[in-house]
Amino acid sequence: MPYKILAVDDEEPILELISYHLSKEGFKVIPAKTGNEAIKRCFEEYPDLVLLDLLLPDINGLDVAKVLRANENTQSIPIIMVTAKGDETDVVVGLEVGADDYITKPFSPKVLIARIKATLRRQKASEEKDTINLGDLIILIKEHEVYWKGKKITLTNSEFKVLTSLAKRPNWVFTRYQIVDLIHGEDYAVTDRSVDVLIASIRKKLGDGGELIETVRGVGYKLKPKG
Repeated sequence: MPYKILAVDDEEPILELISYHLSKEGFKVIPAKTGNEAIKRCFEEYPDLVLLDLLLPDINGLDVAKVLRANENTQSIPIIMVTAKGDETDVVVGLEVGADDYITKPFSPKVLIARIKATLRRQKASEEKDTINLGDLIILIKEHEVYWKGKKITLTNSEFKVLTSLAKRPNWVFTRYQIVDLIHGEDYAVTDRSVDVLIASIRKKLGDGGELIETVRGVGYKLKPKG
């Protein structure tokens, strides 16, 4: 499944240039021309990375970053700030509000792609831990084992993938379609009911630990650790 990049820039030629080069590299590009549109698309699409121009016609990139960092569903999405200003103060402020990296205009498409790939690698490395420890819930990634209050829980491969993904991002809301993508990819035909059945099975096997997986009405599911 390709990485999704939310590219935010109010200059149409630059946005088209970014989209062209990122698409050539196999990324799925989600374009946005304003800060408000960027926030809206981010909450709809949950991209893997946000390429965020600092100067936008409505609200600036710094304020967009603050909104994304303040929400538990988007706070861990990597942000690369793009600015036409070379002023050091802008860079410092951008990093202070939560940007993971920055690049100044004009930029080389090759350099931009390299920075995006480096940021995504760092994000992936931080998520790929050998062990997930959420109190009474322990998941050993390499061993493909799950323990609840010290008791080993036997899960199918699909159940393990879903539980692990939920546990890697506590409090992150996964839509039903995102859960399907985790297991089968975007071309898999599925109904909401089949996802619900899968979640119900995981909950049942976890016993009283099943209450950690919360239903977000009309959206999907999230794992909310106790305490």
